[in-house]
Amino acid sequence: MRLLVVEDEKSLSRALAAILAKNGYSVDTVYDGVEALEYLKGGNYDGMILDVMMPRMDGFEVLKKVREGGSAIPILMLTARGEVDDKVAGLDGGANDYLTKPFAMRELLARIRAMTRDSTAGQDSVLRVGNVQLNRATNELSSPTGSFHLTNKEFQMMEYLMSHPTHLISTERFMEKIWGYDSKAEINVVWVYISYLRKKLSALDADVQIKAARNAGYSLEVLS
Repeated sequence: MRLLVVEDEKSLSRALAAILAKNGYSVDTVYDGVEALEYLKGGNYDGMILDVMMPRMDGFEVLKKVREGGSAIPILMLTARGEVDDKVAGLDGGANDYLTKPFAMRELLARIRAMTRDSTAGQDSVLRVGNVQLNRATNELSSPTGSFHLTNKEFQMMEYLMSHPTHLISTERFMEKIWGYDSKAEINVVWVYISYLRKKLSALDADVQIKAARNAGYSLEVLS
């Protein structure tokens, strides 16, 4: 799951990114509202943590523009302000939740889980392609012959492939979607994880395979 953290206090931003990454999230960080809107144009995020007091454009204005643009991305407002009127303004403006600084990291993580769970409640918990299924609740990839518990990155890649069967997905798209724009990972990390998934599919006697198109990307295809 990929989050955008919008926080102008860089030490806090770095701490949030580290804790979220440790808990299995892919994170991009930006430091002002204008930059946040630029990152959101990619449309690749599952949620956003949005500070209110920021330079160039504050969080309330960012929230307004995001919702006016038709995006339903889950948004958790994060601010030092504790006044009731500010909380009401944020929630009435379309925020999913509101957390006042200072806060406990455990509470932040719980609120992120709650708001992203609500946003995906309408999705099928199990994806199926051919004789393979992926359980979104347990990260389990299975077939009639067995199952594997996938790591976070393996799960995200397999979910992306199974959500778009037969579609060609570029290596760059995988990098943006799963590792994020600011990742220091080399692009060949995509091939490494594709290799991991291919081995698991083979072990499961899957009737689907991940095909590579030279210099174009990868697609999940049902074997004929």
